[in-house]
Amino acid sequence: MNPAPYEAAPLEIRADLAAAHRRARDHLARPGAWWDGRQRVALIAETRHALQCRLCRERKAALSPAAVAGMHDSLGELPEAAVEAVHRIRTDPGRLTRSWFNNVIRSGLSPEQYVEIVSVVAHTVALDTFARGVGIPQLPLPDVSDGAPSCHRPSGAKPGPAWVPWIEPEGLTEAEAGIYPTARPPANIHRAMSLVPAEVRSFFDLC
Repeated sequence: MNPAPYEAAPLEIRADLAAAHRRARDHLARPGAWWDGRQRVALIAETRHALQCRLCRERKAALSPAAVAGMHDSLGELPEAAVEAVHRIRTDPGRLTRSWFNNVIRSGLSPEQYVEIVSVVAHTVALDTFARGVGIPQLPLPDVSDGAPSCHRPSGAKPGPAWVPWIEPEGLTEAEAGIYPTARPPANIHRAMSLVPAEVRSFFDLC
């Protein structure tokens, strides 16, 4: 029998891979830096729900997503700015622009909250794609863990070429130790989530 959470998979799943996915699901259900456990599980659910959103389908089909106005079909558990971020990141990431990002921030999200949303969406898509690939339904939403967000912002995070502040290797402190590879310079995808260091650790553990 395969290890949890892949007992129903018709293919043999490596134990170390299943263990990494269990850690990722536990991580998603716990309070993060800027969203609590309930909100993070709501972000997972909204990521999945975005694929059924009429507005997102119409925007995806349009020459420019900005040409289509309307309201997202959401589950109603998150602020509108968070829903907009989740839906666009999930359904049309190739056409995100700095102007769109700036509007999301003006609508009420902080850059730190945005980075955490990016991570939750990326985790969810990775786990759901794996489940589909091995021939099983999406895994159920994880059980929420209680607690408050840490609100930890790395002291070394500074504006750079990305839309959000990030940490250069020389700006790491003990609190962020280990988020970057040691044998080579960190790729931009490492740096892009470094404003919320726990998300870098978890996402690359999942991969």
